[in-house]
Amino acid sequence: MADESVIDDEKADEGRRHFLALATGVVGAVGVAAVATPFVSYFRPSARAKALGAAVEVDISKLEPGAMISVEWRGKPIFIVNRTEEAIEQLQAVEDQLADPESEKEQQPDFAANRYRSLRPGVFVAIGSCTHLGCAPKYRPEVAPADLGPDWAGGFFCPCHGSKFDLAGRVYAGVPANLNLAVPPYRFLSDTTLIIGENTEAA
Repeated sequence: MADESVIDDEKADEGRRHFLALATGVVGAVGVAAVATPFVSYFRPSARAKALGAAVEVDISKLEPGAMISVEWRGKPIFIVNRTEEAIEQLQAVEDQLADPESEKEQQPDFAANRYRSLRPGVFVAIGSCTHLGCAPKYRPEVAPADLGPDWAGGFFCPCHGSKFDLAGRVYAGVPANLNLAVPPYRFLSDTTLIIGENTEAA
């Protein structure tokens, strides 16, 4: 009888040891996963990092003729202007005053190497940073304002050091900036929606 009791105790002890070993293994695996997860997450890009590189979709259906909106892409301001017919006509009139009227210096996708510097004449898209020292130019669409003189036909004026750009972002000669405003890659998804950050062939 005593032998059976000893055998039962040994079986019980073995069962407890097996359970404890299994439980310890499970707890250890959970602990390793808990420790490893922050390191694995560390190597994944953050939501902000993804957002900085992601393309930006913009609805321009409510952008009135002559008006401008600004959106952010990769931490940069992007100017989107709905140019009027009069503004489009003025682009040729000021070309003799510009430093790079034909956009020969590489600052834009191939589709923007034209007078309009855009996929469509009526919609102008540019990075809103002055090419002198990176200040934000002001959108000044009015013609011949008192502070910019009688020859001003509308465009962008940098208040930091006085650089001037026409309504196609082309820099005037004789100002601190010597490059046109850069044009980002973009394309139209529809007549009223464009996406900044994805290139396209000329439309």
